[in-house]
Amino acid sequence: MADKHQARLGAVQETLFITLAARARETQRKHPVLRDPRAVELLESIDYDEAKYGRSAGGLITVLRTAIIDFWVREFLSAHPAATVVELGTGLNTRFERVDNGQVHWFDLDLPDTIELRRNFFADTGRRRMVAASALDEDWLPTVAQSQGPYFFVAEGVLVYLPEDQVMAALARIAARFPGALVALDTYPKRTFDQQRKLVARKGIEARWAWACDDPRSLERLGLRVLESTGVARLPRPVRRQLPARYRFLLPLADPIVGQSMRVTLLQA
Repeated sequence: MADKHQARLGAVQETLFITLAARARETQRKHPVLRDPRAVELLESIDYDEAKYGRSAGGLITVLRTAIIDFWVREFLSAHPAATVVELGTGLNTRFERVDNGQVHWFDLDLPDTIELRRNFFADTGRRRMVAASALDEDWLPTVAQSQGPYFFVAEGVLVYLPEDQVMAALARIAARFPGALVALDTYPKRTFDQQRKLVARKGIEARWAWACDDPRSLERLGLRVLESTGVARLPRPVRRQLPARYRFLLPLADPIVGQSMRVTLLQA
């Protein structure tokens, strides 16, 4: 495997391969939910543990979550073409490649080991910059504030791994520092935690969920207002119309099972 990049990541950071592999597999389907050829290239270029991360049972749910957030970011940029988007815990996400309109300003923020891996595949530009920091830190906030607003913060597949008090503090700081900003995130009710922990234990994944959120509206006490909140089986209509026919038919049937297992929520500071 000498010709592949070696990934030396912490336990939580390694979960980036779950979402990367899900997007890559979906892209290779005949009629995918989303197309992400860069994800395919990245996955083929890195030496990672496929047994752990390559065949996640929640792959479709992960892809649908990503499609919802992509849609919200595109809507935001259609109204504010030169605004600033910040990916918190970006991992090896390629959302910039999927939604770039030629004007947006972008920050990909993650821990130093992840940013070190990212720099093998991405480079800073005049509109896009990588920041090595924790979403829980405060030092990166002034850096983002120097970029022009309005602002859109995305935290996909990351906050659930953090203790609740740290999540609350991080979201409250964003709400206070960036009035009017949008925040997209995913949440999981407490009742799903036992299932997740059994799954990751079976696969040998060390990272465990830490923050449960039964109702995203509970975040409104932090100075955030819920604009939209949806399960992955009840997608926004424009997203649903673009789905392959098999998903348009099957997702309503799956709603009683997967509809409440995760919520994707758009909030405004």
